[in-house]
Amino acid sequence: MASTYNMDRFLVMHAARADQWREVLTAAEGWAAGTGDRAAVEKELADIALVEEFHAYPGLRLMAKLKERIGSADAKAVSSMVRRIADAVLTNSYAQQSDADPSADADDGFPDVLPSVVSHRAGHRPYFEVLLVTPQPPSRWPAMAAEFRKLRRSEDEFIYEPVIVGSFEDALCATLVNPQILAVIVAEGFAVRSIHDAPILRSILDKALGKHEGSASALKLAAAIKRIRPELDLYVTTDRDVETLAASSDSACVRRSFYAVEEVLEMHLAILEGIQARYETPFFDNLKRYAERPIGTFHALPIARGKSVFRSGWIRDMGEFYGINLFLAESSATTGGLDSLLEPTGNIKKAQDMAARAFGADRVFFVTNGTSTSNKMVVQALVAPGDIVIVDRNCHKSHHYGLVLTGGQPLYVEAFPLAQYSMYGAVPLQAIKTALLDLRDEGRLDKVRMLDLTNCTFDGHMYNTRRVMEECLAIKPDLIFLWDEAWSGFARWSPFLRARTGMGAAADIEAWLADPASVEAYEKQQKALGAKPTREQLLKTRLIPDPRKVRLRVYQTNSTHKSMSAIRQGSMVLVKDVDYPKVESQFHEAVFTHASTSPNQQLIASLDVARRQMELEGYGLVMNAISIALRIRTAVKNHPLISKYFRILGADELIPEAYRQSGFKDYLAPGTNWGDVVKARDEDEFYLDPTRMTLVCGDAGFDGTQFKGLLANRFNIQVNKTSRNSVLLQSNINNTRSDVAHLLRVLAEICQEIEEGLRSGGEGGRKAFASRTKSLMHDVPDLPNFSRFHDAFRKDAGKKTQEGDMRTAFFMAYNEAQCEYVPLNGAEIDKRLASGPELISANFVIPYPPGFPIMVPGQVLTAETIGFMRKLDVKEIHGYEAARGLKLIRPDAVGKKP
Repeated sequence: MASTYNMDRFLVMHAARADQWREVLTAAEGWAAGTGDRAAVEKELADIALVEEFHAYPGLRLMAKLKERIGSADAKAVSSMVRRIADAVLTNSYAQQSDADPSADADDGFPDVLPSVVSHRAGHRPYFEVLLVTPQPPSRWPAMAAEFRKLRRSEDEFIYEPVIVGSFEDALCATLVNPQILAVIVAEGFAVRSIHDAPILRSILDKALGKHEGSASALKLAAAIKRIRPELDLYVTTDRDVETLAASSDSACVRRSFYAVEEVLEMHLAILEGIQARYETPFFDNLKRYAERPIGTFHALPIARGKSVFRSGWIRDMGEFYGINLFLAESSATTGGLDSLLEPTGNIKKAQDMAARAFGADRVFFVTNGTSTSNKMVVQALVAPGDIVIVDRNCHKSHHYGLVLTGGQPLYVEAFPLAQYSMYGAVPLQAIKTALLDLRDEGRLDKVRMLDLTNCTFDGHMYNTRRVMEECLAIKPDLIFLWDEAWSGFARWSPFLRARTGMGAAADIEAWLADPASVEAYEKQQKALGAKPTREQLLKTRLIPDPRKVRLRVYQTNSTHKSMSAIRQGSMVLVKDVDYPKVESQFHEAVFTHASTSPNQQLIASLDVARRQMELEGYGLVMNAISIALRIRTAVKNHPLISKYFRILGADELIPEAYRQSGFKDYLAPGTNWGDVVKARDEDEFYLDPTRMTLVCGDAGFDGTQFKGLLANRFNIQVNKTSRNSVLLQSNINNTRSDVAHLLRVLAEICQEIEEGLRSGGEGGRKAFASRTKSLMHDVPDLPNFSRFHDAFRKDAGKKTQEGDMRTAFFMAYNEAQCEYVPLNGAEIDKRLASGPELISANFVIPYPPGFPIMVPGQVLTAETIGFMRKLDVKEIHGYEAARGLKLIRPDAVGKKP
């Protein structure tokens, strides 16, 4: 089992299973053709047999039938049977047969058809699998599976197949490996250990649960499964005191408890009800019903019902392109079964509540203007004029503008630089603690309202969110946290990423606060630190907060459209705030300020549907996205020509060693297994999301913007952000292996063209290429840090920290008489840098790339910042007009009212 759970197996297991069956097929076809033998088939089948124990298809009966045919030496029959199984696994066609038994003979049960991906198949019922953990011997398992199949009814909306295991370890393996498992039934009395060898899994379990043999608690297994996949419905059966078990606080993760198997039909119905609870989409379901009704529209939305479109001789093509349902489902009304996004009380409210359950939040707000609006809503709701917000200077511009609107004072903290690639990483915890301790030392800690960070960053840096929040709460127990997770909303659905999200960490902290041992841990540390710990002690110590004082206040914003199946601009605000009732009214005011009074109905529906999809298949989709990313990384690294000109940066290149406390190097480092990934997730200060792939293109002679344009215009490949010498690739739940193949073919073609160009260009061409790559990869400008706000915008600031009144400076720029323009490359700038008066930025200046503000209103510009600007060779710089120069606040205007 060790080989099955290696890094090259487990993290790509979801996609590798189909590949493994293709290997079996190749061996079987070789045997049938006389070029191979039976032993090769048996070897390939043995390699996959273990994984197949955790899937309903092909299942125990079909696998036994296949082995029987191999034993009869009928090579052609074996080849035919393996082909049908391999095709079914690859296309998922077995799940399309509503009433077939997936473990039936492949020659009888499944036609050779591809599953429909566009049209709705008549009679199709969504298929899933149920894990049954039992103490019964394997000889009884086929009969148990048959009993569940007998419970099927024609009126059931869903259809499922049981997967049966007999131990704690096998149950966790099945949960990890099989994304089609959506419910788990745990019967008490099962064994702990698997009959298979699982050293990596066992070492992790022993660390988490302690070494023990014999039987294990059903509730302990249920809790372990819930931590891996919180979306699953868990059921427990016992032949003991079921009433006591059901009332236990430890059974909070269990949907329902049953006494033995006295109510098998009720168990069947409970499973289907649990799936229905996730399948329901209140707003989308209602919108479909609304579209089917005959509606007379006398409101301000002529496009509703589509008459103005389909009756037109000039714009009918739009209707033909989008289809009638888009228009039938449009309305500006909030009555007649619809609901108001601004003040939801009906199906939108219910949809938001279901999203809160799915994402582990106390409440969720749908936003239809993108996460730029979500961020501004949260900042406006929670930050008052004069409040200090500790914020990553490299965060999205919406955070900066939110502070301008509210009058909050930004205290910028710097991320670690990756100057070679013209990008920043994330903000070290040491910098955050230093800022808080500086404010504490000056008696100004009460002015700090919020810590505002981006997680994950554009380039995949994920914070140790729990550690950040706990150590900050140890210094300021009521600090509010805003995690901008625009790029990582999908992380909830992976056990390798969830703990690094705001809501994932908040749930862990919430559980820790409720544990009496938390107070003991705090008091033990206080005793060790002494009555008056030094600043150096506090900076070096992993601080524990006082559970009795902590006010856990966590906000997370997700760009649902960036990583889930939501329409563009679909976003969510996730809230876990014990003091939310105190800010509820102002939060609603922020919603009224920023949300449209005419939200798009289809956008709201897509948020509802995205939640449904992620609750039912998000685990498998995210595992596939991770496996796609690892395939791309591996293929680029191992291809002899592509790797000559391109490479994807590993964790060891994007995260300095000091922040990788576990010793983790990279996902592709020799010997790395998924146990190492778990260790890095739990221990490292920063952790790399594997789906974010920084592809260095500078060695191929391309800057990021140039290469992005080449991929888009010539090869129809769209990528994410760029830097001076790289582009960012992002795998997501939409990607397929075909996408990977297309990308690699394109990279190989570009490399071949480079080789040909170097061969035909002679010595001059080779020198020009070398000069170009040197400029891109080595002659890179240093990244500037934030300097300081001008003293005129720091009237109530302290001496140690650099917060400032950015709002006043921002609005001074509205008065042109108070501003001046100075040419970037002129002599005046150099003169003023040397002898004054100071250069004070009047606005935000944001070059793309790198995409963060290198100047903000009220900032004093330094030679470092000006030097960086002068070396930039990007085409897009927001807030800067080259023809006029830098917009500055006039020295004689400083201190005047805007």
